[in-house]
This record gives sequence, C-alpha cells and structure tokens, in this order.
Amino acid sequence: MRIAVIGTGNIGGTLGTKWRAAGHDVVYGSRRAPGDGPGGAPVRAIGAALADAEVVVLAVPGSAVAELVAAHGGALAGKVVIDATNRMGAPEFDSRAAIKAASPDARYVRAFNTLGWENFADPVPSAALFFAADPEARAVADELIAAVGLEPAFVGDADATGTVDALLPLWFALVQQRGGNRRLALRVVQ
Repeated sequence: MRIAVIGTGNIGGTLGTKWRAAGHDVVYGSRRAPGDGPGGAPVRAIGAALADAEVVVLAVPGSAVAELVAAHGGALAGKVVIDATNRMGAPEFDSRAAIKAASPDARYVRAFNTLGWENFADPVPSAALFFAADPEARAVADELIAAVGLEPAFVGDADATGTVDALLPLWFALVQQRGGNRRLALRVVQ
C-alpha cells in the first residue's frame, strides 16, 4: 500500500517504520519537509505526501487535525483515513466529524490511539488493538494493525469510535496504577 503518515513523532514515526519494514510504500507529511524521516522514509510537504497515497494516517496533535483536514480535504477523498489522534480535553477524543466535514468520501478508521507508541515499536505478545472502521476500510485496517504486530480487534463501523475511545482512559488508569509503565496492552481471551 502507498501510505502517507502525517506526523513524524513517536506514533507516526513508529507506525511508518513498521509498515515500511513490512514492505509498504511509506512517505511522511510534515511542515519540516523535505528530508529523510523515521525508518528512512522520505518526508515531504503534507500536500505532496497526500497526492499518491491510498491510506492516510493522521498522527499529529489532536488540536491540529481540524485545520489540517480543512486545508487538505480534497486530497483525502476516497482514501482510507486512519485517525490516530486524541483531542485531549475535548468532548470527543476523535476527529471524525472534522474529517467527514472536510472530506465526506474519506473512508474513516479509528485506530492506534489507545496504546502508547511503545506498544507499536515492540508489541506485547497477543496484544489486541481495538478499532472501528467504515466497512470498506476494515480490511486495510486489519492488515496494517497486523503488520505492526498486534491482533486486530474490530468493534464496529465508524459509529463505534466511542467504544474505541472508551479504552483510552482505561489504558491511562492502568498505566498510572503500574507506576507509569506504558508497555501495557489489552488482550482478547476466548
């Protein structure tokens, strides 16, 4: 897949590095373009990174998403858009409404927002990553979650973002109870 990761920080850099190692074509979009990014993938201006992407991963501060997607909404049309951001302190953690307003045809996925980046870099064995997705984006999300080394745990279509987001405060509470150890993940036991 051709993946544009918007953001080169811990989340974006770790995911991009993992996906590149799995054989995907990764480019980063950043305000500090051009150059080399995490894992050796190129860094381009955001618009240039979006141009050829099939999948777009938003890994920027949650407060920056509305402005970013408003500026680039046309480039998101028809693409799988993975919202890995958290709008801390807002009534809703996700940016689904802003993404859909800017690009109604984007295929929304809510994933990679409920675990610390450490769990993407070195996944806990059999750890699950819970996600919600538009039906036509689910297979892409499954594949990219598995490529990171986590077990995809689908909780419903894009209307289930609240279910995914409910795990974030739980994860924070468990990390605090364990003295700040962020190498903590959940597992589905059957």
